[in-house]
Amino acid sequence: MRIISISIGKIAPLFGIDHPDYKTVNSGIKKSVISSLDAPNPVQVSKIGIQGDEQADFSVHGGMEKAVYAYPSEHYSFWNELLQRETKRTEDLHHGFLGENLTIEGLVESNVWVGDIWQIGEVELQVVKLREPCFKFNARMGYKAAGKAMLQSAYSGWYLQVNTPGTIKAGDEIQVTPGRRETSIEMQNTFLLRKNQQKELPL
Repeated sequence: MRIISISIGKIAPLFGIDHPDYKTVNSGIKKSVISSLDAPNPVQVSKIGIQGDEQADFSVHGGMEKAVYAYPSEHYSFWNELLQRETKRTEDLHHGFLGENLTIEGLVESNVWVGDIWQIGEVELQVVKLREPCFKFNARMGYKAAGKAMLQSAYSGWYLQVNTPGTIKAGDEIQVTPGRRETSIEMQNTFLLRKNQQKELPL
């Protein structure tokens, strides 16, 4: 279990929004890799997230409880195949494209539990909750059903809070200390999917 890459993004406009009230909206979802296995640059992590990372809407990303967003590298093949089929995209997505700060290897939603502690060198992180996709994710992916696909696949990724700040880099191993193990990220996703499906049922 390790970090494959670390990414940050600045607030920038998203265009082509599939939303009745917006033609463009600011977002920090457009992220670029600043530490990779080829260039494992050290990156500072504070209580509010990765140094240099920006968030436009703290109700959905950022703040103390959602300071860092992690996403499994294993899911990138799913998104590449989906987008190539549905949007005819020809280039593979780069790490960080889904808006994550940490692209990781060896942990997925079924074995990540709310309350688990991650020790990465001197840095301690704690799993908080799944990522809930919104219309900004659809805009970023260039596919209006991307959010729905994230829920249906349960490939959501998850947020972490920073218990102990410090420095991390790509290639660092993730040591997991189990929490109470009552709710996994996959279980949270199943609950959210069912909730959304019930909203769509005809009256």
